[in-house]
Amino acid sequence: MSRRMVKLIAGRVLVALATLLFVSAVVFGATQLLPGDVAQAILGQSATPEAVAGLRHALGLDVPALQRFVSWLGGLLTGDAGLSLVNRQPVGDLIWARLSNSLILAGIVAAISVPLALTLGITAAVWRGSLYDRAVGVVTISAVSIPEFLVATLAVLIFAVHLQWLPALSFMPRSATPLQFLRAVAMPVMTLSFVVITQMVRMTRAAVIEALKSPYVEMAALKGASPARVVLRHVLPNTVGAIANAVALSLSYLLGGVIIVETIFNYPGIAKLMVDSVSMRDMPVVQACAIVFCAVYLLLVTTADIVAILSNPRLRHS
Repeated sequence: MSRRMVKLIAGRVLVALATLLFVSAVVFGATQLLPGDVAQAILGQSATPEAVAGLRHALGLDVPALQRFVSWLGGLLTGDAGLSLVNRQPVGDLIWARLSNSLILAGIVAAISVPLALTLGITAAVWRGSLYDRAVGVVTISAVSIPEFLVATLAVLIFAVHLQWLPALSFMPRSATPLQFLRAVAMPVMTLSFVVITQMVRMTRAAVIEALKSPYVEMAALKGASPARVVLRHVLPNTVGAIANAVALSLSYLLGGVIIVETIFNYPGIAKLMVDSVSMRDMPVVQACAIVFCAVYLLLVTTADIVAILSNPRLRHS
C-alpha cells in the first residue's frame, strides 16, 4: 500500500469522525427544540408545577444545555449513553435489544438485494439498448418513484388482507420457529428490498456502461476477447469502486425506509424504538438512536470510499 493511499484512507476516516462529532451536536441541539416536556408527560397534565419542577431536577433537566451536552458526549465516548428518562433503564441496553432485530432485517435485505441488483444492473448494461434493458429501465424508474409507505401499505392490502398469506404485523415471540420468523419478516423484507434494488440497479448500470466505453475495453474486444471475458476481466475489476459506492448509497436508503417500515409493520427494531421515544419525549434514547443511524451511514459511505481507493490501480502503484 502506497503512502498516498494511506493518507487518503486516513483522511476519509478523520472526515467521518469529524462529521459524527458535528452531527452529535446537531442532534443534541435539535432534540432540545422539540416541543413538550418529558417531566410533564410522565406526571400527566394534572401534576402541579412544583411536582414537575422537582422531577425535572431529579432527571437533571434543569442543568444548562451546554453542560448536559458535554456530559452526554463524554458518556458516548466511554460507551455510556445514559439512562432512559421514562423507565430509568440504561439506554445502551434498550438500543442493543432492538438493534439486533434491525441488523437481522437489514442483513436479510442486503443478502437478497445486493446479488439481485448487481446481476440486473450488470446484465442491463452489457445488453444496453435491448428489450431486456428497456424492461429493466422501465420497471426500476417506475418503482423508484413509489414511496416506501405506499409499498408497505400495498403489501399489507395484498398479502395480509386479500390473500391472507402473511401477518399484517411483525409479531415475533421468543419461542418463534424459523417458519414463524420468516413469515413475520417477509413483508418488511419485501418492502425494503423493493426500494433498495431499484436504486442499486440504476447506479450499477450507469457505472458499468461508463466502463464499457473505456478505450481498454474496446481494445480487448478488438483483440477477440469474448463478451464474458471482457466483462469479468476488464470491466468489473475497474468498476469495483463505483459499484461499492452504489451498494453503500443504496443500502443507506435502509436508514430512512426502515423507520417507515418498522412503524407500519410494528417491527421491534431500533427505528420503532426511536419513534416511540419521540412520542414519549425520551430524549436520551432519541439522541442515541439518531447517533446510531448516523454512524451506520458514515460507516457505509466511508467503507465504500476506502474500497474505491484500494481498487484504484493508479493509487496502488503511485
